[in-house]
Amino acid sequence: MARGRAGEKEEHIGLLKLAQTLSFLLIFMAGIIIGLAASSHIDRYFNSLPQMLSSSASVQTVPDYSNCTVIHRDCSNDDDDVKAAKKKDEIRDCWSVDGFVRPEEVRHGMSDDELFWRASMVPVKEEYPYDRVPKVAFMFLTRGALPMLPLWEKFFRGNEKFLSVYVHTPPGYDMNVSSDSPFYNRQVPSQKVAWGSPLLTDAEKRLLANALLDFSNERFVLLSESCVPVYNFTTVYSYLINSAYSFVDSYDEPTRYGRGRYSRKMLPDIKLHHWRKGSQWFEVNRKIAIYIISDSKYYSLFKKFCRPACYPDEHYIPTLLNMFHGSVNANRSVTWVDWSIGGPHPATYGADNITEGFLQSIRKNDTDCLYNEEPTSLCFLFARKFAPSALAPLMNLSSTVMGF
Repeated sequence: MARGRAGEKEEHIGLLKLAQTLSFLLIFMAGIIIGLAASSHIDRYFNSLPQMLSSSASVQTVPDYSNCTVIHRDCSNDDDDVKAAKKKDEIRDCWSVDGFVRPEEVRHGMSDDELFWRASMVPVKEEYPYDRVPKVAFMFLTRGALPMLPLWEKFFRGNEKFLSVYVHTPPGYDMNVSSDSPFYNRQVPSQKVAWGSPLLTDAEKRLLANALLDFSNERFVLLSESCVPVYNFTTVYSYLINSAYSFVDSYDEPTRYGRGRYSRKMLPDIKLHHWRKGSQWFEVNRKIAIYIISDSKYYSLFKKFCRPACYPDEHYIPTLLNMFHGSVNANRSVTWVDWSIGGPHPATYGADNITEGFLQSIRKNDTDCLYNEEPTSLCFLFARKFAPSALAPLMNLSSTVMGF
């Protein structure tokens, strides 16, 4: 009886092991079947993926430029109707060299920092990819109207390809000139200016930077609304373009009006023996102009520590050039000014003062100067200050005395 039960038990255990083995085999076979099916599906998916992506990209993410016409980006301040009219008449390449090296518009939306950064760019390649005619940039720093405008227009006439005009006026002032005037649309973005403050030097640097945007500008002369030319354009152009030197008045004055304005707070960067004084009405070449607008280290010291009775416009550029570019500076101005009356401002000349003899005395000064290291009596190209009443007699004498 016991043996029968033991046999049944062994038979039952054997059946269980058989069932377990068959279950494992079934599960294994099912896994193989599922794996093969999944593998086939995955292969089909990845094989078709490049086509799917290509098709999707061509439809959704890659624009079709075949029918596009790229026109010149209009940065002017014209209203929408004027801009639309310009676009109908004019189609240009956005990446043209001409638009980069000779910008037509002087108006823009750049801040001073952006402007100075843009203007400081210097090509490493010396050759120009276009026919470069070097120009003189005439930069007018004014308090409003230009009373000598007709005289300057006469001076510029016929020489437009050799010059550029830039005018810094008080913000909001609109020059009313004809569309054929060299001054038309030549007002640069301006800011408030105050006499004797760093704001005046800011305006000078702003004019320089705007003029530097035109790669053809080679010489840069700063003028006021009371300045006049005393020679014709051909003489002025040749004198400046052919000069090996810039013309910045820079001298050491051992009085309270010179060295007395120096602050020891500028140490150690600016020392007393560096300190210079000079006229604000400068003329510089392109290399010096780039150096001036690129400087922030030394100018920041002047803005902090050169305060009345220290005037940055009389000391900053003369000192900077004395420190770093003295060997290429003529240490004189080409703008004649009469300080003989004394005081903080020079003499102003009106209609009664304008005679042929007076103008000739400016043109042929009693004391000679050096031009390219050779003595010459032609020392001044411009003169100031002239009252509005001086315009009529100056116009009358311009052809017989000044040659234009």
